Amino acid sequence: MKHTPSTIAEIGEFSLIDRIKKILPKVNDPQLLVDIGDDAALIKVSNQRAFIITCDIQIEGQHFRREYMSPYQIGQRAMAVNLSDIAAMGGIPRYALVSLGLPPSLAVEAYDSLFCGMKDELYAASAAIIGGNLARSADKLIVDITLLGEVNLPHFRTRSGARAGDRIVVSGKLGASGAGFEVLQKYGMNYPEKFRPEVEAHIHPQPRIELGKELAQLDFVTAMIDISDGLAGDLYHICEMSNVGAVINFDQLPLAENIHDISSMTGTSVFDLALHSGEDYELLFTVHPEASKEEMKALSDRLSLPLTEIGKILPAIEDYYVQNNKGEKIALQPKGWDHFINRK
Repeated sequence: MKHTPSTIAEIGEFSLIDRIKKILPKVNDPQLLVDIGDDAALIKVSNQRAFIITCDIQIEGQHFRREYMSPYQIGQRAMAVNLSDIAAMGGIPRYALVSLGLPPSLAVEAYDSLFCGMKDELYAASAAIIGGNLARSADKLIVDITLLGEVNLPHFRTRSGARAGDRIVVSGKLGASGAGFEVLQKYGMNYPEKFRPEVEAHIHPQPRIELGKELAQLDFVTAMIDISDGLAGDLYHICEMSNVGAVINFDQLPLAENIHDISSMTGTSVFDLALHSGEDYELLFTVHPEASKEEMKALSDRLSLPLTEIGKILPAIEDYYVQNNKGEKIALQPKGWDHFINRK
């Protein structure tokens, strides 16, 4: 007898999102340019401008642990992951609303430090907190942020523009955050100094706001997303929305500096760290086959940020795999971080 899933943990986050789409009525509003299913919603406010609206919740024990991060770092990180959604659509962050669930035992000093972290992360992006809400939680700290950004039309990107033949490009290094979390789990805060880059990548991700803004203005950039759930899962979001497939060349992936050592030490494979661990918050994007490599190189140099071509978009969504330099193919599972299954 076939088992019918009865709990949210059994079906996972992305199936839950699909169910929301079926439950909610379609919004027939020409001002709503992008709705459920992308990094953020996009609302046209004039012929030249649109608002980008995103939200993200961070829950103690699920997204962060207070023994690994100071309240200031928790605030920074919570704001950074929202900023990354704005970056993924090519926008500029403007205003944030912050709702907090506060355990009664939280020190006032920690509360102040949390807000300082959020404020400083936003200030660096020329944005500000303008309101929110406070509530008591039972025993866990909860940080829920809604962020408003803006973008000049038509200079925005979504997940749905990739076409067969497009090249796949990623910024920065892959697997760093997941590797950093593995280090923290093994050593706590007394980890070897050589693993500091990976730990820092996990504790304080860097939203690629300037990169996203510049990429959205390039006509040859066809689709874009930030890597929150893992390369394999987030690339599949592009493929699903664009109705295409993809091949990733594993030997071309720009891996975190110490990923092999961390893999050997913890038993988590480099493959899983690079493709499935998530929370790198780098930008993953596709470009037209004839896109200028010189222009991409100039952008990389200007921002001092590596941009690495890692694969190609294929015609059929069923064709979704990774291959090595010997041409050996492995079917790629579009799994990644799932808030209802994974635990920090």
